Amino acid sequence: MKPSPDTLRAFTEAAHGGSFTAAARVLGKSQSTISEAIANLEIDLGVKLFDRSTRRPQLTPEGQLLLAQASLMLQAEERFMRTAGQLAAGLEPRLTVVLTDRYQSPDYESILAELDQRYPALEFECLLGEGADALALVQEGRAQLAMVAAQPAYPSDLARATAQHPSQTALFVAATHPLAKQPSPSVDDLAHVRELRLNTYLDEASITAKGHYWSAPSFLLLMEMAELGFGWAALPRWMVERYAPGKLVELRLPGWPQQGAIDVVWSSRRPLGVAGHWLRQRLSA
Repeated sequence: MKPSPDTLRAFTEAAHGGSFTAAARVLGKSQSTISEAIANLEIDLGVKLFDRSTRRPQLTPEGQLLLAQASLMLQAEERFMRTAGQLAAGLEPRLTVVLTDRYQSPDYESILAELDQRYPALEFECLLGEGADALALVQEGRAQLAMVAAQPAYPSDLARATAQHPSQTALFVAATHPLAKQPSPSVDDLAHVRELRLNTYLDEASITAKGHYWSAPSFLLLMEMAELGFGWAALPRWMVERYAPGKLVELRLPGWPQQGAIDVVWSSRRPLGVAGHWLRQRLSA
């Protein structure tokens, strides 16, 4: 017969407490009930769990081995019941978030750690996307949340809130590039050098734009192009400081660096689940 959770709890509490009486106190039962439960468990398993020849029952070697397994079974049952309760309360099985490379927060890692503690069974997915691409993922239901550079207007089926930390973007060029040698480059100087421009897949303005530039759908690719000396680029400052120190030089022009808000965006047509709602609140200002 498969042991019940109550029986396994009687066994583990007796083992950890050192006596059937201690287990009875913890579980709120009589000593005789605990003793009978463990005796029946031994019969069902065909294994002697405690040596009762001493004043205080001692675990047998077999009992020591099965104690670890019983504890794992109880932990699994606790996780199962906790997850079932969260799902019944509206927890979504999966949460997908689209991040912009512009976003950098000192709190993000601790927020994810808290998310893991609160919803350990949640399947969490993080995607990278910018602008129209990120918004489309939310509109299509591929993602539940997106963090994007704040826009003046959004489609009517999207809702937004301002994130806690703004972004900072600066102009960079390779340290070996001739532009880096100029003490005070001007806007006219940049006009004669190739621009490395962010170009999302769905941004029609970028697709039809004309000019002397190369484009890529991510800041990481633009940063690599800049490192290779292909031109100048507007890049998130945190990314350059972390991944390209010494390889790129910041260009000091009027109006730069620029600080911009980051928005948390979600669909107004698809209600967020419990985890999505919690994460949206933690990411918002």
